[in-house]
Amino acid sequence: MYGLCSSCRSCWVCFATDEDDRTAEWVRPCRCRGSTKWVHQTCLQRWVDEKQRGNSTARVACPQCNAEYLIVFPKLGPVVYVLDLADRLISKACPFAAAGIMVGSIYWTAVTYGAVTVMQVVGHKEGLDVMERADPLFLLIGLPTIPVMLILGKMIRWEDYVLRLWRKYSNKLQILNSIFPGIGCPVPRIPAEANPLADHVSATRILCGALVFPTIATIVGKLMFSSVNSNLQRTILGGIAFVAIKGAFKVYFKQQQYLRQAHRKILNYPEQEGA
Repeated sequence: MYGLCSSCRSCWVCFATDEDDRTAEWVRPCRCRGSTKWVHQTCLQRWVDEKQRGNSTARVACPQCNAEYLIVFPKLGPVVYVLDLADRLISKACPFAAAGIMVGSIYWTAVTYGAVTVMQVVGHKEGLDVMERADPLFLLIGLPTIPVMLILGKMIRWEDYVLRLWRKYSNKLQILNSIFPGIGCPVPRIPAEANPLADHVSATRILCGALVFPTIATIVGKLMFSSVNSNLQRTILGGIAFVAIKGAFKVYFKQQQYLRQAHRKILNYPEQEGA
């Protein structure tokens, strides 16, 4: 009876039987019955290799009954065991080490940017004097918060709130319509406005704009408020002027885009002659 069953074995990977290869090693690694009960040891090894994809410790289960295969390895010598343990520890520690290096790099980059910004805004000599007299712990905490606060400030889209208020109350303030034409006119439809933070390009613009802002504020301050002797006051005034001017142009530009979208029309499909 056993010989009859043995002659009926068929590999579910290569579909070969005992008659095809009498020297092949067979194994029944799971709870399956019938035609998927038996499989060649070599065929199953290749199939497991494909599933593990180079990770010899990954668990593999039968695709039919979901029983986990019992995979055993020969015993390792003491030297190989130590090397294998070290390799596993390094593999587990590397992601955390890489994350730590990345966070540290970002942190010290933020510290350097904060120091450069202080010297740029206050003045080179004055900035160095301020940082030399400051507590080191305060510098390590305060300097990296400068780029963070700039980015958070850039994410506040105050122009959108001003534009909504103007669209709502512009019919009561006629002077707004003379400054920004079309802001109080009724529109045939309300166009959908996309979330600017959802676009990765807008996110990079926010990042670049925030980091370049101190330089722009310094330049605008020197051009518009050259009579002010204090570097800090001149830079603050330049930053306020730049934000106000840029905001006014942005409000006007977004309103024109809004009106353009609101008055958009879809034309009839042109009929072909002779159709």
